[in-house]
Amino acid sequence: MRELPIHIELEQKSGKTLYEQIYEYIREEIRKGNLLQDERLPSARFLSDYLQVSRTTVDMAYGQLAAEGYLIAKPKRGYFVGDVRELYNTGMAETYAETEPFCQENAPGWRYDFSPNAIDMSQFPYATWKKITKNIMVDARSHMFALGEPQGDIELRRTICRYLHGSRGVSCDPEQVIVGAGNDFLLLLLEKILGRHIHVAMENPTYSRAYKIFRSFAYPISLIPMDDKGIRVDKLEESKAKLAYVMPSRQYPTGVSMPIGRRMELLHWADGERERYLIEDDYDSEFRYKGKPLPSLQASDRLGRVIYIGTFSKAIAPAIRVSYMVLPYPLLERYRRECGFFSSTVSRIDQTILNEFISDGYFERYLNKMRKRYRMKHDLLLGELKDLEKDFTVSGENAGLHVLLTDRKGRSEEALEKAAAEADVKVYGMSDFCMEEEQNIPATIILGYGGLSPEEIQTGISLLKKVWH
Repeated sequence: MRELPIHIELEQKSGKTLYEQIYEYIREEIRKGNLLQDERLPSARFLSDYLQVSRTTVDMAYGQLAAEGYLIAKPKRGYFVGDVRELYNTGMAETYAETEPFCQENAPGWRYDFSPNAIDMSQFPYATWKKITKNIMVDARSHMFALGEPQGDIELRRTICRYLHGSRGVSCDPEQVIVGAGNDFLLLLLEKILGRHIHVAMENPTYSRAYKIFRSFAYPISLIPMDDKGIRVDKLEESKAKLAYVMPSRQYPTGVSMPIGRRMELLHWADGERERYLIEDDYDSEFRYKGKPLPSLQASDRLGRVIYIGTFSKAIAPAIRVSYMVLPYPLLERYRRECGFFSSTVSRIDQTILNEFISDGYFERYLNKMRKRYRMKHDLLLGELKDLEKDFTVSGENAGLHVLLTDRKGRSEEALEKAAAEADVKVYGMSDFCMEEEQNIPATIILGYGGLSPEEIQTGISLLKKVWH
């Protein structure tokens, strides 16, 4: 491994912050193959002196690149280029751990990428996180380096219970919570709990990563159509499935929020037979811009039929890699009997840092700041899209970090994506999330705005207006 000199010419009047210029330069160097896997970058102190910028500016750029997987931070050694080829293969290049696979090896770097999965890390409280980490390591005792409880440290599980009850109405005890490194691990663990060859139903379109995970289990999968209220329970009943994977608060990628009536139908379906369960994926419930936050489906579950799964990847940062699952008590007993020997996949140090970040109020303050920031971007995007309303129907705009544009002129998704690509703008078609080919559905484009600056949103949409009119 060799330490590489980096030659960046910063422009004070470019319209972009110094942090963004450093971040974009290094990202492009990695994408182009000029910086290779395992090569070490200059230290933050050296680069800040070399560029005559503050150490915080370089730390923010390195932190963002590490959060997106371009860099790997190695304690006391510095930052190294990550395995970007693997990130592209698994669809994680621009976003967080639980993304949809849309990148390919040697994929081009887009000038404006409206990824529905990217998030804004510019406001992350790096100094606070660093302070908590430092304090924990100073006070660390030997128990901190022991294996710990398989379900995760009890302090963090208590904190998660309080947070979920206050924010989502989830009713659970700490003993029902399992902490894991990402939703992928929790679904793998769930397969061990539920058993093999369970017939699972999923909404269509759906979160394709979960679909691929279930398919890897050799689960029979039924894809259930949706209407404007969510998954159609009549079709679910016909499927004879024993397990249903749903996103009632905000379905991905359609943005549909399931009303209380349909939720009750879904719970009634689950109560209809023994061993029927619902997996509730509550992936981004923190960001809602109209009305009060919707309660979770689990909050209405009285018979222990809902398996609740959530993550901190979108609300805090991709690199956190902490997700959680709330098991109904009957499945908790099965977990302890069949899977209690699995070790926790999240280090105790990371769990302790996250626990203090939440319990000391930093998480709530950060969420409030990000809600305001995302709301600003959300309103800006909708304002910019008004000129396209003659050509598109806008939907899914009340929550989350993306909106949908449905074409009114009979054009294909492929034509719309190609026209956008010619302007160096990356957009995403709804058909990428349909696991079976849908007939006679108008072309729908997904526009994410979380990872773009306000200026990038404005410029990107102005380019789309030119090529789509």
